[in-house]
Amino acid sequence: MFYPCSIDLIDGSAAKHAVIVLTPAESRRLLAKAVVGLPEVRWAFENGKLAIPAGSTGAFVVEELTGEKIEPYRFCVGMSAAGMLTQTLPDDRIYGRFYDKGRESELSYQDFIASLGQGDVVIKGANAVDSAGNVGVLLSSDVGGLVGLMFGIVSARGIKVICPVGLEKQVASVPEASAGWGQLSLDYSMGLRVGMSSLTDPKVLTEIQALATLAGVRARHLGSGGIGGNEGAVILLLEGSSEGLERTLELVQSVKGEPPIEVIRHHLQYLRLATGQLTTKKGR
Repeated sequence: MFYPCSIDLIDGSAAKHAVIVLTPAESRRLLAKAVVGLPEVRWAFENGKLAIPAGSTGAFVVEELTGEKIEPYRFCVGMSAAGMLTQTLPDDRIYGRFYDKGRESELSYQDFIASLGQGDVVIKGANAVDSAGNVGVLLSSDVGGLVGLMFGIVSARGIKVICPVGLEKQVASVPEASAGWGQLSLDYSMGLRVGMSSLTDPKVLTEIQALATLAGVRARHLGSGGIGGNEGAVILLLEGSSEGLERTLELVQSVKGEPPIEVIRHHLQYLRLATGQLTTKKGR
């Protein structure tokens, strides 16, 4: 379900239009700014508990929220990088940041999630999103990893989950994409063998909801992709008042030039050097 947001609707003849392009890194920065400005996120951080499990977008959220700068690839477990599905090395890995009334908690991920109560919030990225607001998360752990530990608890208790996910990850249907397969059914995988969880509970923010909450403008997704550094970029049409469009363009300019995420090293890089294998087949 998409995060509910209001848009400054104006007469069509008076509407102003603009087209913008956001690279994946720029979109992550925009999404992070929108997430930390949400009232429920601010309340949970200052007065309750806020969980930001591992994920590249989460690193941007942590920086916008606290000023702590984390290399995004380290704030991952599994990831799609270097033309394959791989994961961070254990020595590089940061499993997340967890805050109790603004202070970083020393509880383990499992214990912190188990302690969540009314008004607390979890911020979790995703690997896929569809037009209905469903999100999908790829699972490299055979017990579901962080998602497996989290979603039973948050669903049972009604804990709010905010999911920032860029439109570069849009698919036709998350339920269709995730149905009928899993790690044990794969005969071949380019990198790690994964499964996929389809989630309907989170409140989803794409660039469209981010621009609505931050600047009150309407955005439409025109296209994706490109070359020469625009691989994965999204093209958006903006619509709003002169004032709203001016606010939006100032915001967009503030995220332009965000550098692409570098992956310094990863697990399968070393496995490939040792074995010469890029793929995982059944029985391995």
